[in-house]
Amino acid sequence: VQLVESGGGLVQPGGSARLSCLASTYTYSSYCMGWFRQAPGKEREGIAAIRTDYGGTIYADSVKGRFSISHDRTKNTLFLQMNSLKPEDTAIYYCAADPSYSGLGDIYTYWGQGTQVTVS
Repeated sequence: VQLVESGGGLVQPGGSARLSCLASTYTYSSYCMGWFRQAPGKEREGIAAIRTDYGGTIYADSVKGRFSISHDRTKNTLFLQMNSLKPEDTAIYYCAADPSYSGLGDIYTYWGQGTQVTVS
């Protein structure tokens, strides 16, 4: 599975942004797909995940109510809608996929290269 993120950039506090992650070369019929982020000097943090088969989602407390994860099966694309952005949301954002694991742990099998989001 190859994952390519896009949509990062500079956003003002209180603003919104949407990240996309195009997935290709599926081997399995369903996956859990997640969004992670890593701020300078901090460990990578799982913030949202979704099952591609039934759409179940989970969120970290740090983004619950502000971020929304979704998946378009027809386009093989994962999205992260980010609203009410704060300076502390500044990080490199990664998408990830795993055929069996479902959660926010940093143990996904497949990873994208990351996209920078700066809130300032």
